[in-house]
Amino acid sequence: MTKAAPPTDAIPGYDRPVVEAWLAANCPELTGPFDWVRLPGGHSNLTWRLTDTHGRQAVIRRPPLGELLPKAHDMGREFRVLSALKDTPVPTPRPLAYCEDPSVTGAHFYVMDFLDGHPLYTVEDVKDWAPEAKRRDLAFAFIDALAQLHALDPAAVGLGNLGKPEGYVERQINAWGRSWAASVGPAGFDDPRAHEVEAFLRARLPGQVPARVVHGDFGIHNILVGRSGGLLAVIDWEIATLGDPLADLAYALNPWPDPSDPEPPADTTPHAQPGFPTRTELAERYAAATGADLSGLNYYVAFNRWKSACIVHGVYARYMEGKKSTEGVDTEGLRVSVLRSLELAARAVRADPA
Repeated sequence: MTKAAPPTDAIPGYDRPVVEAWLAANCPELTGPFDWVRLPGGHSNLTWRLTDTHGRQAVIRRPPLGELLPKAHDMGREFRVLSALKDTPVPTPRPLAYCEDPSVTGAHFYVMDFLDGHPLYTVEDVKDWAPEAKRRDLAFAFIDALAQLHALDPAAVGLGNLGKPEGYVERQINAWGRSWAASVGPAGFDDPRAHEVEAFLRARLPGQVPARVVHGDFGIHNILVGRSGGLLAVIDWEIATLGDPLADLAYALNPWPDPSDPEPPADTTPHAQPGFPTRTELAERYAAATGADLSGLNYYVAFNRWKSACIVHGVYARYMEGKKSTEGVDTEGLRVSVLRSLELAARAVRADPA
């Protein structure tokens, strides 16, 4: 990661002397005192790069300050998943130490190896970190990492109880259907497509498949790309669970454009930059690696588009209720995003072969 904030003695969320003492006792790979530099991104988790007296670098992460939802920003889950995956083909940073005692600095935190890479959030990130000649291989490495994850037997890597192994999609439909219904009043708008797609998803629930570890937010914003343009690691595992691998795949594929799309992608879309493969090519790559039958993929495309609409609808509702400040927020853009996701979900329903 780059573009870090300058170091400071005041470390928000961390009692620096106490944390460094804890590291001295629990993380023998590092030798304090440390230089601390704030790293950007990380889903608002307080993420810093540590450099020890020997020049070795590591990353420390804890949840943001303030009241959190019960299962949000789960550092223990993230550390557990990284620990389970460290000796598998899935590229991840190596975990070093985990503190489950909130009295140390007010929250659980963990430390992992620092990797000199950058996620791809924007077109500028793609241009800076992924040379056009390297983009095809990078995208294939991205989808290969997902295939490698889904090939793992969760129990064999110690993650057999990471989540409920059955009913993943149905539980998600129930949760986000309730969210949409609860947000209609505060948001001030409803849309028949939300209910039509939900009805389709319920009527066509897929049969139970062997549960696999699913990342839950697998995208190029959650990979680290090295200075040579290659994939270094997949990051941000805090919502990983057991679930249907095709739901994870459809989420990963949805942002990638394809010649079959009704509208050309915007120039401001990172995934649409020259050199990247198409969505169809990535799906074929995954199918070849896993042997998965993708004939029902449109169901999962519709599911993820509909889920995205429900999530943003809920965010929009909180703004409209005054529960969150709208200063500097494009609330109309949020509304447009909801409607766009619903339209894409409805298209996927119409394209479903059955």
